[in-house]
This record gives sequence, C-alpha cells and structure tokens, in this order.
Amino acid sequence: MKNWLRKSVVVLVSILTFGLVTPAHAIWNENQDIDKSPKQQSTNTGLNQASSIDPTLAVSEEIDREQFIQKMMNEAEKQSFEKFGGKISPVIEDEFRQVILPKIQDAIEMTIVQYPEEELSSLAITEKPSGGISEKIFHIYNVKTNEDIIRFHVRRDHPPMDGYYFNFHYHTRFDRYQTHYDLGKIYWDKNTPPKWLNA
Repeated sequence: MKNWLRKSVVVLVSILTFGLVTPAHAIWNENQDIDKSPKQQSTNTGLNQASSIDPTLAVSEEIDREQFIQKMMNEAEKQSFEKFGGKISPVIEDEFRQVILPKIQDAIEMTIVQYPEEELSSLAITEKPSGGISEKIFHIYNVKTNEDIIRFHVRRDHPPMDGYYFNFHYHTRFDRYQTHYDLGKIYWDKNTPPKWLNA
C-alpha cells in the first residue's frame, strides 16, 4: 500500500472510530521506516535486528491484502450491475465506474485494514443484491459470526421540483450502522426509475 494511502487510512480509522480502534503497530512501524532515509533504515535495522519484521512477510501480507481487495472489488462491481439491471445500467454505468467505485474501494480498504491477514479469509461478500425499491447492493460480513462489517446501499432520492437521483452510501458496524457515509449521487431523470434487478 502506498505511504500516503496508509497514513490516510490510519487517520480515517482513528477519526471514524473516535479513537477506539488504534492502528496496528506493524502498519505504524512500517510508516515510520518509510519516512526514514535508506541510511537511517539500515542503521535502525542493525540495532533492532532481533525485533525487526521480516520484509518478505510484510510484502507477502501486502500482496495478499491487495488480492483480497481486488477480489472484493470484482464482486462489488458485479453485484452493483446485477442490482441496476438492464434498464438502469446503460444510463449510469460510466459515472458509477468513474465516481462511485473508487470510493467503494476506499471504504473497503479503510475497513479491512483493521483485520489481520489471517482473519481476511473469514470475510465474504453477500451473494445477491436486493430488488424492487430496497437499498441493499451488497454487504461484507464475517462468515464465522454472520455479522455485517460494512453495508453498501443505494437509495432513490426525489427532491421537490427536481428529478430522481441515486444516492450511494454505506454503513459500518463501528457505529451500529447508524451513520450514512456518502459515496456520491448520480442523476437519473425526471421520470421514475425502474425497479432494481429489472432486466
């Protein structure tokens, strides 16, 4: 993970959890090592060789975490377009890919950074989005506890004297799903959109 992204995730996790969840020490130490010059790093490694993290393990963990995120993103995109159906997808797909999907990825990365690599295999994505006018696109949940970790939804908004918008947002278990974390809006039309999953 890039240095700026790692630092952003640590700060955002601390803010979103009101300081209740502290960043993992491995991430924090890795950030500190990145900020040092190569000369300082080699000196630091020589002094703390017994307590240093094996670099091959850190690289392996990062690749596995990235693979996990990519797997989640592939499934998230698939579930989203399944929910949109054949009538909504062609109208909003470009804007969804450019604006909403990157924010979904940020939210997933920010959430799973709190899970050690060995626990990632316990996380899965729900298999079917909801239809009709229901909001659920997909949830990421813990298969062992059956508890949702993060819920991604889309709501139809119809402000007075305006057209219809699709409001994309998510909820997390950290605040018992009470807060709407905004991902963005996509304008539909003045006419009522078809129901979700409509072919």
